[in-house]
Amino acid sequence: MKKIGFIGAYDKTDLIIYVAKILTVLKYKVLVIDSTINQKARYIVPAINPAVKYVTEFEAIDIAVGFENIADIKMYLGLAEEQEMEYDIVLVDTDNYKGFEEFELKEASKNYFVTSFDNYSLKKGLEVLAGLDEPISLTKVYFSKEMLKEEDDYLNFLSLGYKVIWNEYRLYFPIENGDLSVIYENQRVSKIKLKKLSVQYKDGLAYLAEEILGNVSGSNVRRAIKAIERGV
Repeated sequence: MKKIGFIGAYDKTDLIIYVAKILTVLKYKVLVIDSTINQKARYIVPAINPAVKYVTEFEAIDIAVGFENIADIKMYLGLAEEQEMEYDIVLVDTDNYKGFEEFELKEASKNYFVTSFDNYSLKKGLEVLAGLDEPISLTKVYFSKEMLKEEDDYLNFLSLGYKVIWNEYRLYFPIENGDLSVIYENQRVSKIKLKKLSVQYKDGLAYLAEEILGNVSGSNVRRAIKAIERGV
């Protein structure tokens, strides 16, 4: 089971669900864990029997809300602590150090730091990493209008003193009203539709899926995105 962390105060629920959808079309069994303080997945993902904690299925993705750690999820699923969950990939969304620690993201296969460039997202996001006692490797995922070098330099400055090793490659998603309109419409109709997203946004999704999988060609990922666009 491969575990991937998405860290930061920026709203990343929709991004993670879109990546998860691509992975499921590629025949991987995926669990998304919402370990954020506000638990946005509770409000945008339909659930038949929502409770304090639950696992629900949405477009072939299992989504867990309200759990404190993996052992908690196993108990809910009726598994013994020593049993493995039957997922190929687990995507963990967290905006707090407790979530980072309890879901053991230090041992994750990959960790992404997702942020825009408003001071709240930057500084609050970095707070998640304040408790680290040893360095971890993180890939920056930026949501920005202009993608300026100065923005990257500013995060590097703010993160001085944190135990973070930034990967050289950075991933940018555009902040476009068109993309936001598509995302909001998807939320209203409880569907994952990628067709009207910008080319840049879909390129970012494709790159994330390729990086997470590591052993799947870019052309297969692109075909998966095209299948989602056709409504598969």
